[in-house]
Amino acid sequence: MRATLRRPPAEELVLYSKDPKTKIATITLNRPDALNAPTIAARLRFAELVHRANIDDDVKVLVIRGEGKHLGSGADLEEQDGMLNPQPGTSLLHEFKIPEDGSVKYPPAGSYRFLGSITNLYADDSFGCRSLQNFKKISILECKGYNYGWHFYLAGDADIVVSSDDALFGHAAFRYVGWGPRMWTWCEMMGVRKFMEMVFTGRPFTAQQMYDSNFINSVVPREKLEEETMKYALSCSMTRPNDTVVAQKTFFEIYKQYRGEYMGSLLTGFLEGLKPIMTDDAGGMDQGLGDDVMEKGLANSVKDNDLRFPPDWRLSFGGRAKP
Repeated sequence: MRATLRRPPAEELVLYSKDPKTKIATITLNRPDALNAPTIAARLRFAELVHRANIDDDVKVLVIRGEGKHLGSGADLEEQDGMLNPQPGTSLLHEFKIPEDGSVKYPPAGSYRFLGSITNLYADDSFGCRSLQNFKKISILECKGYNYGWHFYLAGDADIVVSSDDALFGHAAFRYVGWGPRMWTWCEMMGVRKFMEMVFTGRPFTAQQMYDSNFINSVVPREKLEEETMKYALSCSMTRPNDTVVAQKTFFEIYKQYRGEYMGSLLTGFLEGLKPIMTDDAGGMDQGLGDDVMEKGLANSVKDNDLRFPPDWRLSFGGRAKP
């Protein structure tokens, strides 16, 4: 039987503080023992905190960072089991903040709505997957180590991205599903050619490669990361009053919507909802997310499959160090 990680309350996993003097608020992802993987409850709390900072006149700049060695490796894989390998009677109402008290019936496994209802949440900022898109203050993301999955969403959506030179960026879903919720945004930020390479190979990109793709603003040694982040945050906090910042952000939001950001969220949510009808090729060369994978556990299967790729294209630091 696989070990089950303890899931502390969301208030312990996502911390919030603010300094009214500088007008800088900080969200800290605080689950380093699980590579800062957000639980469903933690992701919902993240959305609530972004919403709070958006309204708060004591906040002009929001810094998002991770405790420990990594920003984060993506969603809690154990919590994904019910969604990716549903059993008869499986309900995902908890994703929608709806209690499992029998008053609401969730669509059955095997229907499009079973998974499609969830993937549509990727276009809803109140559920934590594109919350920074509607944030009308300045957001700064501090990246280090792994920046995968949900944490890669944040990197695409933040206004300014500061990274340590040892960081890796990408999404494991490109190898196991074929797409991810923020694909339209990543195309816009990285450029189509480079992003297609990431999707088709499934490989992570280094911080320098992301800088060269115009995805991040600054790359510094790990020991200089917090200092560099604060330099950006303090400079942004002193430039213009909040009214001006909100007007600036509104301009950029209009530009992003002209470029189709929200439409892209809907399209990639629709693509993810089609996953159950995708079939694996014969021969066992492809790694999907079928029953054979789930018998070993999603995390173990991802780890084993990683070793099939060239060392410098592997997702894990441990795997990249092996021949």
